[in-house]
Amino acid sequence: MRTTLALAAVLTLAGAGAASAQASPAPDPNSETKAGPHSGGMPHGTVGAKLETGANSFTEGQVKDRFAKMGFGEVKDLKKDDQGIWRGMATHAGKEVSIGMDYKGNVAAQ
Repeated sequence: MRTTLALAAVLTLAGAGAASAQASPAPDPNSETKAGPHSGGMPHGTVGAKLETGANSFTEGQVKDRFAKMGFGEVKDLKKDDQGIWRGMATHAGKEVSIGMDYKGNVAAQ
């Protein structure tokens, strides 16, 4: 009898642990992850952020990809300025805008 009660208690506790593990929500695959600027976890950064100067190692191709993933089209005239900020022109919501991206991957548009 004692063995049966002990076994029942163990099974009850094991079942409660499994049930609580299943109750955890799964991560949202559509949520944006915060990754380092060169970790490949794009998109990263904030649209409308204040751009920070610094050594920028993004390539022109990476910058174009970042802008495209953040909703900008027809990216052109990209040049990295003397402060390490990529600047150019793009379209967004049907309008042509000036765009910029800093070494952290933050994007600004005007």
